[in-house]
Amino acid sequence: MMNCCGLITPQKNPVPLKSIEVEVEVKDHVATVVSTLNYENKEDKPIEAVFVFPLPGEAAVCHFSATIGQTQIVAEVKEKQEARQDYDDALSSGQQAFLLEESEQSPDIFSLSVGSLPPGESASIRLEYVTELAVQADEGLRFCLPAVLNPRYTPRDSEAPSVTVTSVTSSLIPYSLSFSARLSSPRPVSKVESTCSLEPLQYLNPEQTQATVKLAAGHKFDRDVELLIYYKDAHQPTAVVEAGQATAEPGTLMGDPVVMVSLYPEFPQSVMSSIDSCGEFVFLMDRSGSMACPISSQRHEETRISSARDTLLLLLKSLPMGCYFNIYSFGDSYEHIFPKSVEYNEKTMEEAQNKIKKMDADLGGTEILPSLKHIYKQRCIPNQPRQLFIFTDGEVSNTKEVLSLVKKNAGSHRCFSFGIGEGASSALINGFAKMGGGYAQFITGVDRMQPKVMQSLGFSLQPAVKDISVTWDLPKGISVKELSPPIVTIFQGQRSLLYGQLSGQSSKKTEGCVTVKYSLVGHRTKNKLSFSLKPAEDARLTVHRLAARTLIRSLEIEDQENNERNHEQVKKKVVDVSVQSGVSSAFTSFIAVNKDQNKPIEGPMLHRNIPTPCLMSCGGFMPMMAMCKSAPMNVVCCDEALDEHQYFSSEMECYDEGMEEDQELPPVGLKCDAIFAKGIDSPVQEKPKDPFLELVSLQKASGCWLLDLALAAALGKTSEEVEKAKPAKVNNEVWATVLALIWLHGLKKDGEEEWSLLARKAVSWLHAQKDPCVAEAVIAGNALLACSVEKEALGF
Repeated sequence: MMNCCGLITPQKNPVPLKSIEVEVEVKDHVATVVSTLNYENKEDKPIEAVFVFPLPGEAAVCHFSATIGQTQIVAEVKEKQEARQDYDDALSSGQQAFLLEESEQSPDIFSLSVGSLPPGESASIRLEYVTELAVQADEGLRFCLPAVLNPRYTPRDSEAPSVTVTSVTSSLIPYSLSFSARLSSPRPVSKVESTCSLEPLQYLNPEQTQATVKLAAGHKFDRDVELLIYYKDAHQPTAVVEAGQATAEPGTLMGDPVVMVSLYPEFPQSVMSSIDSCGEFVFLMDRSGSMACPISSQRHEETRISSARDTLLLLLKSLPMGCYFNIYSFGDSYEHIFPKSVEYNEKTMEEAQNKIKKMDADLGGTEILPSLKHIYKQRCIPNQPRQLFIFTDGEVSNTKEVLSLVKKNAGSHRCFSFGIGEGASSALINGFAKMGGGYAQFITGVDRMQPKVMQSLGFSLQPAVKDISVTWDLPKGISVKELSPPIVTIFQGQRSLLYGQLSGQSSKKTEGCVTVKYSLVGHRTKNKLSFSLKPAEDARLTVHRLAARTLIRSLEIEDQENNERNHEQVKKKVVDVSVQSGVSSAFTSFIAVNKDQNKPIEGPMLHRNIPTPCLMSCGGFMPMMAMCKSAPMNVVCCDEALDEHQYFSSEMECYDEGMEEDQELPPVGLKCDAIFAKGIDSPVQEKPKDPFLELVSLQKASGCWLLDLALAAALGKTSEEVEKAKPAKVNNEVWATVLALIWLHGLKKDGEEEWSLLARKAVSWLHAQKDPCVAEAVIAGNALLACSVEKEALGF
C-alpha cells in the first residue's frame, strides 16, 4: 500500500477537514449544540469538499455560517432548488459558497458542501441545532451526538434519491473530535453516564445545579457520543413562555410568544401493578446482512442478530397466557412463523422457539416496507390490542415513506422500536414510536438489549390510555394555536410535549392553564398545569425553533400521507415556516455565498468527499458488507473521479483498512445472502451459553418448569443433587418451578427487569396448583442453591 503523509482519503487525496469541535449547552431537557468544522486546503488547486454526516432526527438546525480569514458569512434558508442554483452559480463565477442540505428521505442525514476553497486557505463552518432530550425508563435524559453513519439501504424499486456516503472503518477517520457539555437545571445534577470515556464531572456551584463534562482525549469514532444525564429529583411538569422575535411581524410564528409545556402524567399504583392478559403481540426482526456485525466495538463476541434472538426468546417466555402472537423477519424478502397470529399456548410457543433458534442474518438488504404492509393488512383480533415490536439496526434510506405507513395505521396498534448498534437511524427508530404511539429504545455500547426490551413489554402490557384531549384556559383576549400533533399515547413517567403559539393581549390575568384529560381503565383522569404568561427573553429563540421543527415535521408527514395530492400546497407551508424560522427542512437548504472576494478563484476545482465513520465491519470483509447493505446501487471505486458536484444520490463509497490501493471491489449487486453463501468466515466467535437464557428457554408457556436433566444443568447441579433435595410430598413441577424462581431471585437479582414478567407468570402458576408444601420446597431449594430467598418474595 502506498505510504502517504498527512490526512488522506482512501483514494490517497488530502482530507480538507481537519477537526470538529462540539459544544453542548443543556438546560433541563433541551440541548443547544454548536459544531465547528475546520477545513484547510493543502492542495495546489481549489477544492470542493463534501461531507455527509448524521444528526439527531429530532434536531432543529437553526444556524449555519462560514468564517474565512476575518470574514464571516451567515447563511440564509432558501427553497432547496433555489439554494442549489445559487450554489452552482457562485462556483461557476469563481466565488466561494457553502451549502447545507437535509436529506429528503431521512431527516437525520445532512450534506455539507464547501465550494471553491483556494489553495492554502482555511475555513471554519459553524453549525447550530437545538433538540429535546428523550426521557429514559430510569428517568435519565439521553443526549446523543451521532458520530457514526452506516450505509443506508435503498429499496430496488425506489425512485427517490438516497445518500452519497463515503465510509471508512472508524480507525481510519483522519480528523479529530473535541466535545464538551455544560449542564444547568433548577434541580441538582446527580451524575452523567456515557458509552464513551469522559473526564470527571465538574460542578460549577455549591448547589450542583450547574456542571460541565468533557469527552476524554482519543475518541476513536467507533461509537456515537451518548450522554445519560440524571437529576436528583424526578421530572416535574413545566411550562415556558418565550417572547417572540422583536423584528418579526406580530401574528406570525416568530413574532408571537410560544409556550412549551412538558407533562409527566402519574398513574395510580393500582393501575401500574395491573397487567393486561390479552393482546396481539407482533414481533418484526431485522435479518439483513448487517445484523451479523458485532453489536458494538466493545462487545465483539456478541452479534446484533444473536442478541436479538436471545431477546426474542425472553419476550416469548414473558407473554401472558390467553394472548395472540406472531413473529416476522425481513431482509430482501420477509418471512413469518405463522400465516396469521395464533393463540399463545405450549404448542405454538415451542414451535416459535425452535424457529427463533435458527434465525440468522441471511435475508440480504433492509427492505422493511413490504413486511409492514403485510402486517397491517392482517385483520386485528377483537379485544386483543395489537402491539408491534420492531428490532432493526435502522439502516434504510426511505425513512419518511416507512414512517408515513406507520402513522397511517396508528389507530390499529402501538409500535415499540429498538435501534440495535451504533449508527442506528434516530429518525427511523424514534419515528416508529412517535407515529405508532409507542416507545423507542437504543441499544449501544455495553447496553444489554434484554432489560430495555422488557421495559417496553411492560409498557405494552399497561392498560392503554384512551380518549386523550387537551384544553387551554387562557385570559380573555389571548388565544392559542396548537403547533404539536395530537397526543396519541401516554405512558407512566414519560414526557408529553406541547407547543402553542400565543396571540393577543390581556390586561388582567397573567396566568394560563393547560389540562390533559384521558380515560384509564374506565376512569376519566386529568392532569392540570398552571403557568405564567409573562414571556422570557431568549436571544437564541430556542422554544420557537423547536416549535417550528415540530410543525415542519408534521407537515412533511402530511405530505407523505397525501401521496403527492396537495404537494405544492403543503410544500409552500413548509418552506414558509422554514424560511421564517430559520430551521431546516426537506424542502429548504442553508446557502452562504462569499460576495466580498477581491477576485474570482481561478483554475479547475477538485472534488473531495470527506469520509465518515462506518461500523459495518464484520471482520475482514467490511467493503462487501457495506455494499450488500446498499444494493441495488452504483459504487464509486477508489480511483473513480467525480467530474461534477453531486447532491444526495444513490451512490456510496466504502473502504476498509485491509484494502490495497489496486484491490478490486466485489461485483456490483452482490447481495448479503450471496456473500455469506460463499463461505466467508466471520471472526465473530459464538459467545458461551448464558445460564440465565438456558433457564428461560426451559420455561413452559404456562409459567412452570419441568424437573429434568436440562433444568439441573441450568441450575449448575446434577440431576441426582436436585432429586435428592426434593421434599417427598412436593410435586415435581412445583419443585422445579420453585428452584427456578429461587435461582432468579437469589443469583440473578440484578437482572430482575429482564425476568420479572416471566417470574410473575410462574408465581401465578404456583398459586393455581394450591400445593400445601410450597413453603417446605422454598426451604429445601434455598439449601440446595445456597440462597436465602424468603417465600414472601415468591408471592407466598
